[in-house]
Amino acid sequence: MKKLILPVITCILLAAACTGENSLRRAAATITAEELRDYVQTLGSDSFMGRKPFTGGETLTVAYLATELEKIGFAPAFGESWFQNVPMVEVTSRVTGMVTVTAGLRKIDLTAPDDIAVESPSMKQLVELVEIPMIFCGFGIVAPEYGRNDYAGLDVRGKCAVVLVNDPGLYTGDTTLFKGREMTYYGRWTYKYEEAARQGATAILIVHETVGAGYDYSIPRKSSISPGLYMEQGEGDIPPCPVTGWFSAEAAERIFSAVGRNVERVRAEACSADFKGFPMGASISMTMANSHRRDSSLNVAGILRGSSTPEECIVISAHWDHFGIGEPENGDSIYNGAVDNGTSMAWAFEIGEAFASLKDRPARSVILFFPTAEEQGLLGSSWFAANPPVQREDIIAAFNNDLLLPTGRMKDIMITGYGQSELDDMVAEAAARQDRYIMPDPNPETGMYFRSDHFPFARTGVPALFARGNCDSREFGKEWAAAQEKDYITNRYHKPADNYYPEMNFEGIAEDAKAIFEVGYRIVTSDIRPAWKPGSEFAGVR
Repeated sequence: MKKLILPVITCILLAAACTGENSLRRAAATITAEELRDYVQTLGSDSFMGRKPFTGGETLTVAYLATELEKIGFAPAFGESWFQNVPMVEVTSRVTGMVTVTAGLRKIDLTAPDDIAVESPSMKQLVELVEIPMIFCGFGIVAPEYGRNDYAGLDVRGKCAVVLVNDPGLYTGDTTLFKGREMTYYGRWTYKYEEAARQGATAILIVHETVGAGYDYSIPRKSSISPGLYMEQGEGDIPPCPVTGWFSAEAAERIFSAVGRNVERVRAEACSADFKGFPMGASISMTMANSHRRDSSLNVAGILRGSSTPEECIVISAHWDHFGIGEPENGDSIYNGAVDNGTSMAWAFEIGEAFASLKDRPARSVILFFPTAEEQGLLGSSWFAANPPVQREDIIAAFNNDLLLPTGRMKDIMITGYGQSELDDMVAEAAARQDRYIMPDPNPETGMYFRSDHFPFARTGVPALFARGNCDSREFGKEWAAAQEKDYITNRYHKPADNYYPEMNFEGIAEDAKAIFEVGYRIVTSDIRPAWKPGSEFAGVR
């Protein structure tokens, strides 16, 4: 009799494993290109008015998202509500007259927004800069772990800090300088604004450069002429600089030439380990009129509660917001954001529907989360990460996507922020089962890991993944895929042309969704806790 026990147990375990795999395959089969298309065609339509927070487009969008969450079988994530209020201030800033830079006897008049793209997070109705000194602060970085302090020996209190975009490793090819071409958070404009505020600057202006920014000057230009959203300041918070923004490359060259320098030379100097910032011998003057509106925008989330450990969960996110109705281009003024971020919302819904279709409810919970105000600096996801509907330590992993290009099936799964966590290894296993391979982002200088809604989770210690097929088309190859991405970034990114088109191919996004569903399934049906990898800047947060 004892001889029969081991074979019987083995058979039971094999049967259980087969049942689990069959359940996984059946659920994954609910993810289809046709349903992805339907979501994107709807969310990218004019009827949502560009999905901008604080507009009628928000009201329609969040109602639609809640309805769809309920339809696929999720419950409200915030108690009895689908919605989480995110208190914000909308500031509409307008530069009145010219912006004038004075260098000795020379005056340089700049036009906003074509030469200088500026905004004001100040709560004052009138912000005036009257010949405040301009201080060149290199890359605007204070990073003790890299032995870097661009503000050393400088007093920028009440002055205008002028800084370069990205961080110095990009421009030297030196892989030992920061992370080489891979942008760190110190290279992001958000960090530079934060550091200038900590230093007490009145204004922070970044010299634009397309490779370092990851987009051309039209992007900050367009942002500066739209109302900006900011988090309400809490007690003890460091107030932001009253003026923030960018010089165009051409305007910056005019200014540095007026003080006997040029941008390329000062960039090279700023990359050196012994760089010292300096007063530019110039001042800047401008007047900005601000109007304010305090309100709350809405995060939207649903939860599929786990069967045995429902307090533990994974989060799948995709921001819902875009730019509403704005500056017309080619006769179109509605910024529909079909790719940014309609495709990713569709991706999230399909993964959620797959989980809801499982006959046996997973042990852990699944949260589908649609943040607001990603385009304004990850505001909704930052609020959620600070005020989650579950204990933060019970969020096992976060999966986010943004800008999923509907260009067909890909051989690769590109992991932005590759090497951060053990989630990479889990994706590699899922990719292999699809006859695919994983790869790091080939353009790490754009800093995409810091530019979407997984990042606030990472900052709080939650392993967070940003992965999608992107670089190697099964049908047309790598060069074609790169050309498609370049075409989107150049001609449709943050433009009214980001519309739904019938020729969009959603087969690749369906495969991406199935891969992430598999990884999520393995986490919520087990006690796996993916960890940060040694060397990740987030490894010690928890």
